Amino acid sequence: MLSASDPIPFRPRRVLVAGVSGSGKTTFAARLADAVDLPRYELDALHHGPEWTPRESFLDEVRAFAATDRWISEWQYTSRGVDDLLPPRAELCAWLDYPDRIVRGRLWRRTLTRSILRRELWNGNREPTLWQLATTTAPEENVLRWQQQTLNVWRERMPEYEARFPHLAIVRFTHPREAEEWLSRVPAG
Repeated sequence: MLSASDPIPFRPRRVLVAGVSGSGKTTFAARLADAVDLPRYELDALHHGPEWTPRESFLDEVRAFAATDRWISEWQYTSRGVDDLLPPRAELCAWLDYPDRIVRGRLWRRTLTRSILRRELWNGNREPTLWQLATTTAPEENVLRWQQQTLNVWRERMPEYEARFPHLAIVRFTHPREAEEWLSRVPAG
């Protein structure tokens, strides 16, 4: 596993961004995609159909972009078949392994802002209202509870992923400052 200060020995063409909900995977992926001129695929947008219904075409769309030579995406939906498609093809994983207090704060701010402003997310979906967030206890329906339930998943799984995908260079960022510094050193696309 590489640290944020280690040089990347190659120019990545297929990149995954891993981290718990609220770590900033989508934002990091967008910034890196812009920096190195990679097409970006947002898995939430591919997965969620209207009314939060999983789209039947999700894995077919993931399979299609995974087969191409250049892309960047978030590493999520591991239980939905993504692990069989993306990590075998990826060359680099940026793992946003930030302190719990940082990711919790980020997720609360993001969720509350989206809920209050009623921003459209994907395919007409919006964050639940504050009342729904306060009364929904099922983690699959409440991103705040989901994060609480899955807070250590990446820390537990990453050693297995390192062994399972030895070709995958994993860069671990333990603080947003490290990610910022690393992004500032990425050569332009």
